[in-house]
Amino acid sequence: MSHHHANEAPMVPPAALAMVGSLLLITVLTVATVRWLGLEIRQPDAPSVRVSALRFLDLPDGSIDVRDGNNGQRITVVAGEAGFLRGALRVLSHDRLRRNLGPEAPFELHLRQDGRLTLIDPQTGMRLDLESFGPQHTGSFSRLIQKETP
Repeated sequence: MSHHHANEAPMVPPAALAMVGSLLLITVLTVATVRWLGLEIRQPDAPSVRVSALRFLDLPDGSIDVRDGNNGQRITVVAGEAGFLRGALRVLSHDRLRRNLGPEAPFELHLRQDGRLTLIDPQTGMRLDLESFGPQHTGSFSRLIQKETP
């Protein structure tokens, strides 16, 4: 029968703590160095095979009206399942608000030669590499490129 008291913590060997601490320090220093040097750590972009200018408007019922950014024509209305789409747009819109820019200019959705999608705000230069969020979320944007009118 064990005689552990409730306030006793299990012993961790000091060597293990030193190893974990060293690993954390190396990781933090590596990330800091990469950022300080301005090194590009993401995969280079494949050429765009299609670029769609898109405007997104919130509708009173909570759905999102997606319009062609050039001619204003409705592409689709995204209802209910718009969680990821709404979140991505919120990030880009918040950056515009922070810079005192209005919502008028369309965003650009780039379909790359390798199938990746990138959502770019030409006003701020901010970009979201959508494949980073997984195929299910990327699909909510790829449907917009497929629905676009020629």
